[in-house]
Amino acid sequence: MLDLTTFILASSIFLLTYFWLKRSRLNLPPYPTRPLPLLGHLLTLEENPRSQFKKWREELGDIFSLYMGNKLVVVVCGYDLIKELLLKRGEEFSDRPALAVDQATPFPQKGVIFSNGQNWKEQRTVALNILRDFGMGKNRLAEKIEEEIDHFLDLLAEQEGKPSDIKIVTNISIANVICSIVLGNRFNYQDENFQDMVTKLTAILTDSHFNGVTNFIPFLHLLPGDRFHIKKINQYIKSLCEFLFSFVNKKGVEELDENNVDSLISAYMLELKSKESKGVPTHLNKENLSRVVTDLFSAGTETTSTTILWCLLFVLNHPDVQKKIHGELQQQIGNNRKPCLQDKPKLVYLNAVIKETQRLASIVPQAITHTCPRDVTVRGYTIPKGTYISPNLDSVLHDPKIWGDDVMEFKPERFIDQDGKLKTPEEFIPFSIGRRVCLGESLAVMELFLYLSSIFHRFEILPATPGSPPPIKYKFGLTIAPLPYELKAVKRR
Repeated sequence: MLDLTTFILASSIFLLTYFWLKRSRLNLPPYPTRPLPLLGHLLTLEENPRSQFKKWREELGDIFSLYMGNKLVVVVCGYDLIKELLLKRGEEFSDRPALAVDQATPFPQKGVIFSNGQNWKEQRTVALNILRDFGMGKNRLAEKIEEEIDHFLDLLAEQEGKPSDIKIVTNISIANVICSIVLGNRFNYQDENFQDMVTKLTAILTDSHFNGVTNFIPFLHLLPGDRFHIKKINQYIKSLCEFLFSFVNKKGVEELDENNVDSLISAYMLELKSKESKGVPTHLNKENLSRVVTDLFSAGTETTSTTILWCLLFVLNHPDVQKKIHGELQQQIGNNRKPCLQDKPKLVYLNAVIKETQRLASIVPQAITHTCPRDVTVRGYTIPKGTYISPNLDSVLHDPKIWGDDVMEFKPERFIDQDGKLKTPEEFIPFSIGRRVCLGESLAVMELFLYLSSIFHRFEILPATPGSPPPIKYKFGLTIAPLPYELKAVKRR
């Protein structure tokens, strides 16, 4: 028994040494420090590595390497390099690796976010076509959003200008927009089960950077206790999937009606049946549909609601901005009607405020990890097959060479030209760029405008304590959300 144990240990050390030496001979992008055996740079990284990445870019350039355990991660920075890899060389850098947050689901590497190859292409095409048919970016969908906004504003009005934390209400409202499209169903704000699902989704996205360490040291989930929140997050993912998958069976099988296509689920299943009846080969199936539903619910809820909360926080800290927003709303809309989608081109300053919020908050500072399906060369460096590629969006959205020396100040005027018109530099990429750009970008843009124009039109947003706005602080996770804060939504006359 001892001889076998010794043999296994010696073989493991030999193999690790072999692969380590093999990779050391490759012309990899530079490291910030020498990686440790087995751990790599895991002990070097801070819990919030944003400032580290900024420093390493200054020292090493726009591309550098990190070993996370024994897995090579290449961080790419700067607009030119990110554009080169994700847009111009998209075929080489569009794949997704098998990440822990995906592997915890019943159907890993399905859907639109984590699938690859022809399966990904078909899922994305079908989902995008359905969303367009439902009116994404058009008045038909705007009406659905406006109905949900009415419920949301009524809840704010019920607070009667008292201090409150509106995070959960905002999350539920945005989740209801997604649910009405994807599930054909909205939920009551007091529905405890739905509240629980939305709360769990928030936890998944804010705590999963702890869980993500299992991407590199898989055996951590076997340790007693739950120091890295792995077991908790995996249980939350399972609960969320079970909740959403139940609608796939209900809307896609039990209640499927060709004459009443009221959800993405029913539209997807009818497309599947059409292809099957024609004998057309397809990747469409219930497993992929289940993951498309969870992908849209997860990505479409948290990022939009978090952006709204960031905008309100910035405005609380810059009351002059709110005065300008309200002045523009009064001039262009007045008090006799609500803002609508047709007002968007006229509300230049509000649009600039929204864009500046997306830029400065940079709520997904490291875009979802990519990988390369074969060995590639980037700026003279060798990137081995299977390397994790991590696009650093902070390096673009917070780059003083693009936005000026006051890059970390909240300044909506960056997005207004000398003629007073809205401008959008190509470096404005809060939804990432290339083939994997956010599927729901058009929907998110529409929601942000309609929600924020309605909030500022009906309410004055004030600090919970007069003259003392909440600090601009955040919690680092897969998304960057502001720390909980209270505000007062005071109805305007």
